[in-house]
Order: sequence, then structure tokens, then C-alpha cells
Amino acid sequence: MREGYVYVDETYAGVITEEDSGYSFTYSKDYLKTTSPKPVSLTLPLQEEKYASSTMFPFFDGLIPEGWLLNVAIDNWKLNPKDRMGLLLTTCLDPIGNVSVRPSKEKEA
Repeated sequence: MREGYVYVDETYAGVITEEDSGYSFTYSKDYLKTTSPKPVSLTLPLQEEKYASSTMFPFFDGLIPEGWLLNVAIDNWKLNPKDRMGLLLTTCLDPIGNVSVRPSKEKEA
């Protein structure tokens, strides 16, 4: 089981988890209590309940680079192109947009 810590505008928002049955995403209760939480995606609206999917959520899969940039990442980090969670954790620390996925949780300031 691997986890990725999801940040929205540099604020910890939740965790995506690779499980035996697929993937799950859960918003942090603290994030949901903030004054103006933003959803990670329109396809993952704010809710306390866990989201579950047998495949990588399309929003998170869309954060993974494609084409020549994916090839550079695969070659440089010796990644398996079929390991979507591994690619997400390695290449999505600072993607375009306001959502990032990190392999460890940042300390809160």
C-alpha cells in the first residue's frame, strides 16, 4: 500500500492511496473545516466520505506527464510506465496547476 499526500495551493488537502482493490482518495477533515476549501477536481467534490476506484482516478492520472516528458522521467528514474502510483509520486511534486502530490506529508507551519 502506497500513499500520496495531496496539496491544493500548498495546503494539505487529503491522501490518495493505492490499495489491493484499486485506489482511494480521502479529503482531510481539517482541510474540510477550513474557511474556503477548494475541491481537488470537479470530479472529486468536497465530501467526508472516501472515494474509491478500481483504476487511478482520471484527475490524478492526468497530472502524470505524457509523451517525451514521460519518457525522460521513465529513463531518468527507471520507472515502470505501467506503475501509475509510482509515476504520480515521482513526477507530480510540482505539476502545472494548483494541485501537487507528494510522497510524504509536509510539516504544517
